[in-house]
Amino acid sequence: MCIRDRGLSGLNAASRNLDVIGHNIANANTTGMKASRANFSAMYANSIGIVGSNADTGGGLGTTVNSVTQQFTQGNIENTGFALDVAINGSGFYPMSMPDGTRAYTRSGSFNMDSTGNIVTAEGAKLLGYATDAKGQRVTSALAPLNLATSQVVNAKQSTAITAEFTLDAKAEVAATAVPRTPVTTYGTTFKAYDAQGLEVPVGLYFSKTANNQWDVYTSVNGAAPTATGTSVSFDANGTLTAGGSQTLALSSPNGTFNVSLDLSKSKQVNAEFAVVDLQQDGYTTGRMINMTIGQDGVVTASYSNGQTLAAGQIALTNFRNVQGLGVTGNGYWLETQASGQALDGVPGSGSFGVLQAGSLEQANVDLTAELVDMMTAQRAYQANAQTIKTQDQILSTAVNLR
Repeated sequence: MCIRDRGLSGLNAASRNLDVIGHNIANANTTGMKASRANFSAMYANSIGIVGSNADTGGGLGTTVNSVTQQFTQGNIENTGFALDVAINGSGFYPMSMPDGTRAYTRSGSFNMDSTGNIVTAEGAKLLGYATDAKGQRVTSALAPLNLATSQVVNAKQSTAITAEFTLDAKAEVAATAVPRTPVTTYGTTFKAYDAQGLEVPVGLYFSKTANNQWDVYTSVNGAAPTATGTSVSFDANGTLTAGGSQTLALSSPNGTFNVSLDLSKSKQVNAEFAVVDLQQDGYTTGRMINMTIGQDGVVTASYSNGQTLAAGQIALTNFRNVQGLGVTGNGYWLETQASGQALDGVPGSGSFGVLQAGSLEQANVDLTAELVDMMTAQRAYQANAQTIKTQDQILSTAVNLR
């Protein structure tokens, strides 16, 4: 093999290297893109089967690009504020169900929702994950497309328990002897309970002092005048509740009557103005989905108009023993191959898997400065190899013209 052939191998290798560098630079703004690198190796006669007296012993046959590998290092994470933009911080790939039913994998977390509630990419690939219960606990180990039932209605829940904490004013006068008489509604508050169909039931809860350290309890339902419940609350000399901490209230709506338990056990009597410290009830009206969030563990939580939150599934991640063995396909997808090993599915934050960062995207891990330096180096190599060919031509021309 002559110098010209060695130079041609160098030109081919340098050209291939420039292709790789150009690809990296062109995709510097591609979400989740991983930079590639051309790997060179020297060629010798015995490496291509030329041995014996015909072997070229001139120091080698040139160079070749023996592989192009991708660099699976972490890209910068940039905040976007869009709920369905999800970056992987660490190792792992999103498992996707492609439109043709095959499985592919990506690092690009730029998702949207289709008309049926599936979380999809711009190419229509469906994000895979695990079904969960309402609290986000996995109920299956099988991967399936994640679907957010945006039209789903959370049914109403009838109020069954009310927990209230008040501080009653120890300085208050006995209502019956006060001048003027203390109105029943002076010490109390209002809130909403719900019947089985989610209809609001306005409730007023009031206290009227009947003796030192003793108060009668009154309720008002649906705007009616307050009526005594027939029970009272009592406090000891330290202001600690001693009686009346657990009561039952009768409520009504157009759909009928129902009872709720009232827990006042944390209430106190102190030398301070009347105050509502805490008031909670366990009912709610019908709700529709208004928002969604994705946690670091991949659990997708839907928020509803009635204040309820329910888990809607958990995003899965997949890893491989040899990520360099993955098959590269278009639009930022990789395919499982024999060289990559079998897909290892799991959830974010477990084992070797990274965590998710919602409202963000992983940028390409392309270092533009380094790529431009590599491009200049590759250009010089291309020029040097071209010069070797030119030199060989000049030598041959001189030899031909010898007389």
